[in-house]
Amino acid sequence: MMKEKNNIYETRRRFVKKFGKLLAILPVAGLPIVLLKKTSAKGYVWQIDPYKCIACGLCKTSCILTPSASKCVREYALCGYCDLCGGYLKEGAKSIGTGAELQMCPTGAITRKFVEEPFFEYTVDEDLCDGCAKCVKGCKDFGNGSLYMQIKQDLCVNCNDCSIARNCPAQAVARYTDDQQYIKKDRPV
Repeated sequence: MMKEKNNIYETRRRFVKKFGKLLAILPVAGLPIVLLKKTSAKGYVWQIDPYKCIACGLCKTSCILTPSASKCVREYALCGYCDLCGGYLKEGAKSIGTGAELQMCPTGAITRKFVEEPFFEYTVDEDLCDGCAKCVKGCKDFGNGSLYMQIKQDLCVNCNDCSIARNCPAQAVARYTDDQQYIKKDRPV
């Protein structure tokens, strides 16, 4: 009787040991399947509609990537090349200059270059941009709206369930076909 009981315990131990190994291996073996599923919506990409975007800043914190795949871009045709650029200078800045304390962008991704009095050219360094949209909000509120957000397709991993889209209060992020990877902002008619 005792021998039979020990045999049952030994069989259980072997089962638990084998089952434990299987549980440890299963997630690793299933990883390629999960990664392949991420890109299952071939022909479609996530993008921000610049006409719906309210520059809330959730792109920065919602994206699974750090920094976010959403970046500020500039539409040169819409820019007024303003001396007092709402996307570059903090609201209420006491002076006009290039000091970090005066800039709207916390990462210094926007540079200002003198063109001719009173015009300046602004350039966005996408590598420095973290997707916070502070400049976009400033440009929208106090400028022509030439700065706007886009999801950069070379950075985006094209998740099946985009966390930016899920958290966007304006529902500005949606799936678009590949040929609409970047929705340009045009001059209002």
